[in-house]
Amino acid sequence: MYIYADNKIVRSKEIIIRDTASHQVIFTTLKNDSLYHWLKDELHLPEQVFEDINEENQSIIYEEYGEVKVLISKFLRFDSEEYLFYEEENVAILSFKNLLLVVSQNREILTFLSQKFQKRKKKSKSASYAAYIVLDILIDNLIDLTDTIDDTLEIIENDILDEKILEKKLQRDIYFARRTLNKIKKISSQEADSINKFYNRLPLPEKKALKYEIIDLKEHTLFLVNESRELLDRTGYLLNLHMGMMSNKMNQAMQKLASISLIFLPITFIVGNYGMNFKFMPELDLKYGYAYVTLANIFIAGAIYLWLRKKRWI
Repeated sequence: MYIYADNKIVRSKEIIIRDTASHQVIFTTLKNDSLYHWLKDELHLPEQVFEDINEENQSIIYEEYGEVKVLISKFLRFDSEEYLFYEEENVAILSFKNLLLVVSQNREILTFLSQKFQKRKKKSKSASYAAYIVLDILIDNLIDLTDTIDDTLEIIENDILDEKILEKKLQRDIYFARRTLNKIKKISSQEADSINKFYNRLPLPEKKALKYEIIDLKEHTLFLVNESRELLDRTGYLLNLHMGMMSNKMNQAMQKLASISLIFLPITFIVGNYGMNFKFMPELDLKYGYAYVTLANIFIAGAIYLWLRKKRWI
């Protein structure tokens, strides 16, 4: 796992818990037995905390257990198989004195968070400030996802007018975009509440030190809520546009079928008359009757075709 201490970050297979009076940030999973027993025996965290961290459907929460502050957040990323659909993982932030633990069951997420954290390590002054940095990274990740969806909706809008694009793909992309945006909106709202609780429980000196940073986080969460709502409205517009285009194509197809039927309707009527088995039909005695009827059919069909072309039905 990754351990940040003494202004540097290192990778280690073993978790080394220093004296909590010294500043230390650890990115880890709960598979480390020594860490698990330390959290349970030394910090007296109940089993419920570990269950919440591992629970897939766990919502974003903030709780305190004595001196330990626990904030469970979410990390979203796009699914590797379904475009615009999200995968979510729990990310728990545990703060105790000057020690900060960032816990996730996904090692790739821990690597991502530690790399982003390393770029800001010089600014890290306390466990509370380190928690702010991790929260800011998680929120920035949501903003990146939202920007990606925004750019993709521009492409979808152009694709709707392209007849070569598969309708099933368009519908699937719009559907997955709506689901992801709904999730981002929900997470952002819950994140704002948890950040408020976290900030309000800080000691007064730390509250003053983090005042503007927390304001920045609140502004970002508010932006995400508003942006996701606007993009949801836009997906609704794109869905209506797509359905309107499909309806228009269907109408055009029906119009062409009706036009073809209109061309053959009088011809069918004439042929039907000559198909009747009456004994006395004066036209049957004409030498060139067949040629006259054929030319009449061609003339009628051609006249109707030209009239339909003029009306732009075909």
